[in-house]
Amino acid sequence: MNHERKGLQWLNALPNDQALTELKSCCGSNRWATGVASGRPFATFAQLLDTAQQVWWQLEPADWLEAFRSHPKIGQKKAETSASARSQQWSRNEQSGMQQAPAETATALALLNEAYETRFGYIFIVCATGKSSEEMLAILRERIENEPDDELKIAAAEQAKITEIRLKKLFE
Repeated sequence: MNHERKGLQWLNALPNDQALTELKSCCGSNRWATGVASGRPFATFAQLLDTAQQVWWQLEPADWLEAFRSHPKIGQKKAETSASARSQQWSRNEQSGMQQAPAETATALALLNEAYETRFGYIFIVCATGKSSEEMLAILRERIENEPDDELKIAAAEQAKITEIRLKKLFE
């Protein structure tokens, strides 16, 4: 994929409000989208990705939680906050491993999702692209045992992976 040509020219030329809308489809944090948009113009796609990572890791936990709320729970279709149609479609595609999930796996994921949210105060975030329902369940079982501070950083790293994948999709 060549992200260098049309994509960056398009993103660089967008009015700020439209750039924010496009970026928020990749990550639901307002401060992240604002920070990345302010880094325009980008000379290369690698520069965009680097800026996206730098901005993400400079945010406060509240900004991370805002981004998490733009995702549906694993196995569900609706996010806590409204997400763009593009973001909703990406979530469905990313969670495609759930489409053939055995009933017992889907039930176990739903129950553990609730337990995770009760324990940590936010939904379970995992970069689901390419993962089966069984893999996601195993990851959830492992991560629910983490200390809250550690888990927040792990969830933030998963969000960073999701954001990078979505930035690439933005230019497809």
